[in-house]
Amino acid sequence: MAGAPPLRLLLLLSLALLLAAAAAKSSPRLSPNYYRHSCPHVERIVSDVIAAKQRANPSTAAGTLRLFFHDCFVNGCDASVLVSPLSSDATPERAAEINLSLPGDAFDAVARAKAALESACPGVVSCADVLALAARDLVGILGGPRFPVALGRRDSRRSDARDVEGNLPRTNMSARAMARLFASKGITAREMVALAGAHTVGFSHCGEFAHRIYGYRGGAGAGGGHDPRLNPEFARALQRSCAGYRSDPTVSIFNDIVTPRDFDEAYYKNLPRGLGLLASDAALWEYPPTRVFAERYAGNRTAFFEDFAAAMQRLGAVGVKTGRQGVVRRRCDALD
Repeated sequence: MAGAPPLRLLLLLSLALLLAAAAAKSSPRLSPNYYRHSCPHVERIVSDVIAAKQRANPSTAAGTLRLFFHDCFVNGCDASVLVSPLSSDATPERAAEINLSLPGDAFDAVARAKAALESACPGVVSCADVLALAARDLVGILGGPRFPVALGRRDSRRSDARDVEGNLPRTNMSARAMARLFASKGITAREMVALAGAHTVGFSHCGEFAHRIYGYRGGAGAGGGHDPRLNPEFARALQRSCAGYRSDPTVSIFNDIVTPRDFDEAYYKNLPRGLGLLASDAALWEYPPTRVFAERYAGNRTAFFEDFAAAMQRLGAVGVKTGRQGVVRRRCDALD
């Protein structure tokens, strides 16, 4: 028949398809039972260490959630954000400007859990899996949902600060821009809004929202106009609390001023009341495709918890490395 492909080409295509299928079949998959034989007590070990760290330092939970997000959104969930600048000749992700505010307690929590695992089953459990388990456990400790975590991630062999820019949302991004960024990671708008609910705990430094409370729309200096989307009384309180943020950049405010230590739906209830701290929080309420989910979660804790759990599982699968794609680092802060 005219135009029909030659037999040799058909055979080559068939062989290529068979090889691809075989490779996919043999590729390691994430599984909650990944360490069943190699480190059967992995979840209990991580849970015990993380719970003790949270009791000693209550800011650990929110910081670890943020650490997990920052890791997964830059080249996948591969523990590359954990590499310390002190252990590397290059400039790792952790040294990027947007990562400088990641809290030390979160890094310490992962390091402690990893050390305990190295004692129990050396060289077996990846730092990426430790971080995923720690984030899940800390959500539960604060009263949020518990959910299974698929395991088997490998750690990255590299960490480069140049990979960070453009891969993490900024606090002044529009909801539309954030949705595009999340979509590029395979995360839907619904999952994005559910993940934003992590702002029901933790805090933000005044520098991250100063433009909303001082000299809004052009003015300079403290005491100027504020973002009209903010509750006026809330804005004035923020102006007072953040007055010295330039001389002390560590000054911070709870993301959720109503129930700052509880993992609940209050974050969403705050948005229509003008109590969303960051511009990106307010943006979720203004943009109809995301507002519909924020409204749902504000009135239904069960729906929020279910969607947050599912979104965390999706986040934990972003760009994962398995098998020979990565390694199991013995220290999370170094590319050993």
